[in-house]
Amino acid sequence: MIRKNSPLLPDVSLPDWYPSLPGGFRVLIAGASGGLGRALVKMIQASNGDCLIGYHYASAKPSFLDSNVIPLGQMFETEADCISVVNNFAEKAGGIDGLVLLSGGISYSGHWMDMPAEDWESDINVNLNQPFYLARAAMRVMRLSGGGRIVLNGTESALHGGSSESLPYAIAKRGTECLVQGLAREGAKDNILVNGVRLGYIASGFHERWHKRSKTEMRERAGLVPLKRPGHPDEASAMIMYLLSGWASFLTGQIFPVTGGDWL
Repeated sequence: MIRKNSPLLPDVSLPDWYPSLPGGFRVLIAGASGGLGRALVKMIQASNGDCLIGYHYASAKPSFLDSNVIPLGQMFETEADCISVVNNFAEKAGGIDGLVLLSGGISYSGHWMDMPAEDWESDINVNLNQPFYLARAAMRVMRLSGGGRIVLNGTESALHGGSSESLPYAIAKRGTECLVQGLAREGAKDNILVNGVRLGYIASGFHERWHKRSKTEMRERAGLVPLKRPGHPDEASAMIMYLLSGWASFLTGQIFPVTGGDWL
């Protein structure tokens, strides 16, 4: 067993092994520079150094450039941008076996009654339109190589209407759950499996970045979780790794909650 520590996370005992991916697996991670994305990249590298990882980032260039990491610095704005990053990775890696969608954000953290229209439209674009464009582009490439895996990210709060400060984000993530089902149904005939993770409070820095939450507020948020702590990014990453692995070959169209029992 190993110990994992964080300023906002108590000691958590986690296994000393990781789910593994097939040798030579080519996976593009959109939004790899966030806390969860970095954890996933490190877990893939630790489990199988033979994988090719597309490290997409919008602003934070990776500090490590191992030979199996392909850095892809690009902002997403349009469908053309999404197609470009998928095709760029596929060209450099010789194809694409997996796509993980971790990019996203919140433009306006005030009450939705006061939210400008451009911020509403931005949140829907970033959290729903762009994942659709990325997934569709990846599916077109995967069809040529006999299949693949796609993992989208959602949020548990989407099942409960979000909050006054995250309504458009929650709406987009609820749409993501529909997207998982629709893409899975379409992809099945080409052996393209599509699933999602419905995340609760994970100590990845998301709330601090987009809502400017203080450490005190984060501790109070953790108190609302039945397990009385946030999830570690490695715990969420392990679920994503499982969905990319060979053990998930009979899973598609499903959303898997990683929430610590939140909202029970």
